Amino acid sequence: MKRQATQGDTVKVHYTGKLENGTVFDSSRRKKPLEFTLGKTTIITGFEQAILGMQAGESKTVKILADNAYGPHLPELVSTVKKSQFPVHIEPELGQQLEIRHPEGPTIMVTITHMDQEEVTLDANHPLAGQDLIFDIELLEIL
Repeated sequence: MKRQATQGDTVKVHYTGKLENGTVFDSSRRKKPLEFTLGKTTIITGFEQAILGMQAGESKTVKILADNAYGPHLPELVSTVKKSQFPVHIEPELGQQLEIRHPEGPTIMVTITHMDQEEVTLDANHPLAGQDLIFDIELLEIL
């Protein structure tokens, strides 16, 4: 019997991630396989849980609820600022991702989600927050 993937194993997988409407948001199929160690929390919880118990060569499709993916979309991570507050060398564009330094510490990534003539809406949620995700997973190898 083939060995099953367990906590602490390093695995190689190919995956395709889709939204519920079928839109593909990421895939390893045209790149190198994703390699990581189960239990190191370097990937979303639901993805890791889906691989536990799989055998090399096995494929499956799983639905990962938002809470086990990138979490809920938190309204408190959305803010509106005046365009005049942007540095002169940055011309804001819808969908643009920016790194900003939080006054009390780390740099955070934000996405411009709305703009008008005077204001820009910045969203610090992960772009996939609040969404259930569907992954086609193929476990290539347990190292």
